[in-house]
Amino acid sequence: MKNPVDDRLDALRGSAKRLDYNARSLAALENNPRCTLRALLDASGSDKAAIATHVGHPPSFGQSSFAITRGNAFEAMVKDNGCAELLRVLRETLELTLPEVGYEDLNDVGGDGRSKQRHERTEEVLLRAARGEGDATLFDHPMLRLLIGGHKVYLEPDLVALRIDGRFHVVEIKSFPIIDDQADSTQVRAATTQACAYIIALRDLLGRAGIGEEAVSDTIVLVAPKDFTNRPTGAFVDARKQVAALTRQLSRIERIGDLVDLLPEDLTFDLDPTPDKNKQPRRPAEELTEALDQVIVTYRPDCLNHCEMAFYCRSRARAEASLDVLGPAVREQFGGIDTTTMVMGLARGELTPSEDQVEIAAALRHAARLRAELEDLGGAA
Repeated sequence: MKNPVDDRLDALRGSAKRLDYNARSLAALENNPRCTLRALLDASGSDKAAIATHVGHPPSFGQSSFAITRGNAFEAMVKDNGCAELLRVLRETLELTLPEVGYEDLNDVGGDGRSKQRHERTEEVLLRAARGEGDATLFDHPMLRLLIGGHKVYLEPDLVALRIDGRFHVVEIKSFPIIDDQADSTQVRAATTQACAYIIALRDLLGRAGIGEEAVSDTIVLVAPKDFTNRPTGAFVDARKQVAALTRQLSRIERIGDLVDLLPEDLTFDLDPTPDKNKQPRRPAEELTEALDQVIVTYRPDCLNHCEMAFYCRSRARAEASLDVLGPAVREQFGGIDTTTMVMGLARGELTPSEDQVEIAAALRHAARLRAELEDLGGAA
């Protein structure tokens, strides 16, 4: 039976089909935990890409078809012949002892690829392994599940490995390279944050059977191409902080009713799509923009890497002269100052600083004087 919060979330989404969370959208929660708009759109199952596009700010991030094909090919190679290359990485690169290996393919159950059936099979084999029964060691594409905001969300990691120091480990297989033992930090963070959702889901599965969370490591095994070759190598990534942060955000979803209570009664993000297969929005874009403008956003430059609403939020931050457009590092330097307009007013001496702005204002005026002197020197030259 639905509760009033569910009914209100359904009203926010409107007539469109609900979109459930996935590992990528859960990871985005950890990247920007303070954004109310993102929280409401995800909790209501709204189509963020369609909404952003209709109001004139379509998203531009996402993998190219080439990158997806390359990633799938690399994963297939790593898992070929019963994960032969993966086992080499675990044994040689990561120096792990895996004397016996049993491979369990969970991509389907007797030809049935439905999520519910795969999850039931996954639960069965992982619980047996956790209890020391059977000989399975590597689990290919297990189907995990979390209950988020009253909705079942299915999550599918690349691999879960057992018997690495007697614990389950999530293995993330990525096609970006590890060059001289270093990988792109943004890509590593994205992969790690996504893997945190799998760790939480796996701990939930075992926890319901009375098995403590220590049975699942919060160290992730990252497998990626070595240098400029296609030969896999491996690295351990510590995900403790990100697991804790994502856990907090999931608990925030359970309190989504507190955010809903702050909204106007008639607020909705409904696109009013046509009833045909094209589902073209009929709602005026200006009206939808007005609805979005009533919700608090917290824009950060790295939102462009993971949130469909990023360009809309950036346009709002710019229109409001918000310091958010300059990123959290700059924002932290100007505690108590919210806008670029205020920064410039203090720097030029046009505004009187409050008591807690005196030091910052003095520093801004000093920086403005130095800039003016440099401009004078440049003009003289």
